[in-house]
Amino acid sequence: MKLKKSGVKDDHSQISASLFWSKPCLNIELENEDPLSAKRMRISGWKVNEQIFRAMQKMLPSMTQLQSLQFWQARLTDPTVISLMSTAALCSNLRAVSLEGNPLPEQSFHLLLSEDSVLTHLSLRNNRIGEEGARLIGSALSTAKSANKNLLSLNLAFNNVGDAGAAHIAQGLRLNRTLLFLSLSNNQIGDSGAARLAATLGEFALTHEEVVQRRKLLLQRTQASSLRADLEQTSTGQLSSVHGASNRGENKDTARKKKAAKKEEKTTEIKEKPQKKTFDGKGTNSRSGKSGGRGKHLSALEDKSSTNLNEPENMETGIPLLDSAVHRKHGQLFLPGNTTLTSLNLAGNRITEKALPLFLASLEKQEEAGGNLQRLSLQRNLFAEDAECYKKINEMKALGDPLVKSSSEEEGEGM
Repeated sequence: MKLKKSGVKDDHSQISASLFWSKPCLNIELENEDPLSAKRMRISGWKVNEQIFRAMQKMLPSMTQLQSLQFWQARLTDPTVISLMSTAALCSNLRAVSLEGNPLPEQSFHLLLSEDSVLTHLSLRNNRIGEEGARLIGSALSTAKSANKNLLSLNLAFNNVGDAGAAHIAQGLRLNRTLLFLSLSNNQIGDSGAARLAATLGEFALTHEEVVQRRKLLLQRTQASSLRADLEQTSTGQLSSVHGASNRGENKDTARKKKAAKKEEKTTEIKEKPQKKTFDGKGTNSRSGKSGGRGKHLSALEDKSSTNLNEPENMETGIPLLDSAVHRKHGQLFLPGNTTLTSLNLAGNRITEKALPLFLASLEKQEEAGGNLQRLSLQRNLFAEDAECYKKINEMKALGDPLVKSSSEEEGEGM
């Protein structure tokens, strides 16, 4: 086991990579001297069996400062990954999980991307993820009815996603508005898979399922508006009842006044007028006092009604299907596309020059829609670097920028 304090240079940092990866290693980075102050834990080349993982499950929740948990060739199984998802939810600060070199027979990786997952960074490199695993991951990113709302970066480099798997990932990107960084480098993706990804970046038509779900959401919004109208009507009815009660009170005062006048007539006509004035004055004060109390109640009801009327009408926040930019064209509904993604890495695949115009067209649409895609990596594919479309893509995305260039040196590692 290897313990390292944050910010302290390790004397053995220059050890050769081959020697480092050939030995089982548990590397823990501490924030301070407290053993429970671990910030990062990395397990590499060490088989984590069920017994060890049970011990980890008991230990991890007490490590309140743990932010990153990494497994490299730890031979985890599907059940341990399922348990890992439950454990991650108990670790208050754990947001980054790396599970690499751990193929799973049942492809349970998608559970780490579930709708209630709190993870923001997930690396699944070199796990032999194929079409089925990509389908499950794509569905976890988003469907017409649900979407992951926390994951910011996803690294799927060095897998076997292929064209079919890329189509599933593209489907998951359609309605996901959280993911910023996605790497699909070195995944045997050809032109058909690239075309699906390019289509997601640009304007696309809604599917039948998405149209149906959109109608349901619109209906829910209409019903919510009707509910607000009903509440307003109820408030108005309460106001009317208050006024009715006030009128009934005035009628009673009038009856009492007539009765008192008859009594006064029987006593003496000389005192009739002064007593009537006195009574009228009292009656007026009484009515004004009562109406003052009712006025406060009336004012409160009016304020409540006003509050209901002033509630925000925009219920579509975070729901792409209710985006105001949805429009009809050629008999179909179109959405501007995924304008949230900032970086897409497709380096080291099998994309030819044929697919480049599709990316170029999508990027132009992105610019019109105010998209955020700043980096599109297409190096080491099956086209010449001096291809005209590729040059235009580089110009649009400013891949010559020093920051982007320095980050491109890491493309061989995925992101």
